[in-house]
Amino acid sequence: MASIILFAPLVGALICGFGWRIIGEKPAMWVATGLLFLAAALSWIVFLGHDGQMTQIPILRFIESGSLSVDWAIRLDRMTAIMLIVVTTVSSLVHLYSFGYMAHDPQWGEGETYKPRFFAYLSFFTFAMLALVTSDNLVQMFFGWEGVGVASYLLIGFYWKKPSANAAAMKAFIVNRVGDFGFALGIMALYLLTDSVLFDDVFAAAPELAETRLSFLWTDWNAANLIGFLLFIGAMGKSAQLILHTWLPDAMEGPTPVSALIHAATMVTAGVFLVCRMSPLYEYAPEAAGFIVFLGATTAFFAASVGLVQNDIKRVIAYSTCSQLGYMFVAAGVGVYSAAMFHLLTHAFFKAMLFLGAGSVIHAMHHEQDMRNYGGLRGKIPYTFAAMMVGTLAITGVGIPLTSIGFAGFLSKDAIIESAFAGGTAYAFWLLVVAAGMTSFYSWRLIFLTFFGKPRGDRHTHDHAHESPMVMLIPLGVLGLGAVFAGMVWYGSFFGDHAQVNKFFGIPSHEVAADAGHGAAAPAAEGHAAPAAEDHGAVATAPVGAIFMGPDNHVMDDAHHAPAWVKVSPFIAMLIGLAVAYLFYIVNPALPKRLAESQPILHRFLLNKWYFDEIYDAIFVNPAKRLGSFLWRRGDGDVIDGSINGVAMGIIPFFTRLAGRAQSGYLFHYAFAMVLGIVLLITWMTISGGAE
Repeated sequence: MASIILFAPLVGALICGFGWRIIGEKPAMWVATGLLFLAAALSWIVFLGHDGQMTQIPILRFIESGSLSVDWAIRLDRMTAIMLIVVTTVSSLVHLYSFGYMAHDPQWGEGETYKPRFFAYLSFFTFAMLALVTSDNLVQMFFGWEGVGVASYLLIGFYWKKPSANAAAMKAFIVNRVGDFGFALGIMALYLLTDSVLFDDVFAAAPELAETRLSFLWTDWNAANLIGFLLFIGAMGKSAQLILHTWLPDAMEGPTPVSALIHAATMVTAGVFLVCRMSPLYEYAPEAAGFIVFLGATTAFFAASVGLVQNDIKRVIAYSTCSQLGYMFVAAGVGVYSAAMFHLLTHAFFKAMLFLGAGSVIHAMHHEQDMRNYGGLRGKIPYTFAAMMVGTLAITGVGIPLTSIGFAGFLSKDAIIESAFAGGTAYAFWLLVVAAGMTSFYSWRLIFLTFFGKPRGDRHTHDHAHESPMVMLIPLGVLGLGAVFAGMVWYGSFFGDHAQVNKFFGIPSHEVAADAGHGAAAPAAEGHAAPAAEDHGAVATAPVGAIFMGPDNHVMDDAHHAPAWVKVSPFIAMLIGLAVAYLFYIVNPALPKRLAESQPILHRFLLNKWYFDEIYDAIFVNPAKRLGSFLWRRGDGDVIDGSINGVAMGIIPFFTRLAGRAQSGYLFHYAFAMVLGIVLLITWMTISGGAE
């Protein structure tokens, strides 16, 4: 069953990419979509029927080189099962939604065969993401990691006729390569120190890595912290954390279904999945974990602040994604990995619904994306309005304080904020609370600007706005169920008492390590991998659950006993954000303009995204362009074309003409050449002594 889930999207990609000419466009697209729904149905069967124990399903021999032995195998545990339902559910619904959204895409002329190519890219992306989350070793994960990068490049730049789309695709690809370089270094360091890239071997060696020093960049580092930091650099790129975040907003140049697939539930959560998967290592890397908390909280605040003033409906939601990913990293950094995965799951539902809802608005408004040209649309597109309201209630965290009753985001986001407080990181706690208030403001700002007030912009476009077809509304309804109920259904499993979470994630207690070498290793501590065996360098491994929390990690337990004011603080922040948005955009719509005019420096600072793009252009992009121009003009133009090519253009024709003259066609010329050759050969042999 797991193999079908993994390879069904690949089969769909091949059929859409190469077989559509044989069976036709529509049949190929339906086959790809049907295979994704099959994968989604099987994923839910696996998730609901999984007992939390880890199983390995071999597929084929992957790499065999020296001591490096890597199989392609599926690692099926609770974390994999979570990612399977997230990836396949969102992807299948995006496939279905795309039938309506891409039906009459104005970016393409008649006769363009872009539809099967689009579906092929979607399916290939899904396969690469599934290869990543089902990986049993770091090399296989890196294979899926890079496959996702290639697919995202193709999807973001799908409108290849638009220069801005091409630039956005290149930007995403290059920025992610920066992060991937750190990820690759982390894998190499693990192989250097453990002689393995298998997760079980690496997890078992984590305590030893915490006691090991590694020389890197002319300095000795703690191996566990250094490797944890390098791996997190890869996560920063994929999950658009501060410094490597600049590609995410520009990626909105791709079609809206791409935004929902890549930036809601799949590609951008790969970094969170990586950190949670490597939890046995991060439990022994406190400095690296502390850095993750700091950067996650800073990213959550930064992205939320920028989202306050954005006017493109998709960019507002994109910065919201960036901010919510910061929340997930804070949870992982303080050691409550289950809370990070909980928010990853709930976020997938409400954020995919918000993106697809935004696509429905854009579809209704004839591809207008500026919210300043919307207004009063709730009567024109009531179903889309209802879906966007549900998504907004979920992301802003509406629920009943001090209970486990509320929309999905209310429960998962509050769990993270409580964990941040319990982890003793006041910096992260307060930034997340402030970010929660800003999230509420820009989310309700989007609702008020789009669906309330008087129509703005082009009157003809507004008058002809219409509801999307059912093929686009059905995915919104399905995702709405998850946005409402996912938090309440699985709150106990992800953030209940320790025993309940341990059982759900298959975290073992007092397990005895497997036999290694000539004897069994010592019993493992609770949830703890056994130490490495001494026999012949073999590594003994105890079963490691989908996540790992060391015996000294009591953050989740402490979070449940946080003061009441901590538990209600995100709810109060949400109310403040709602009240301010209502005042600004319903009661007195002139206030935002007056505030922007009274604070022009702050407004420009936020509108220009803290000037990160301008800073990077000045430090990296423009110098690289100048260097390239210099090498082109001076190197290629003056040196190669002016000298080397000049000499070649003089010498080569001379010898060509000389050789041409030797081919005269007269027999005596050839006889003379033969005699001359014999004379030269005899002379050379005489001088060199070869004739003795």
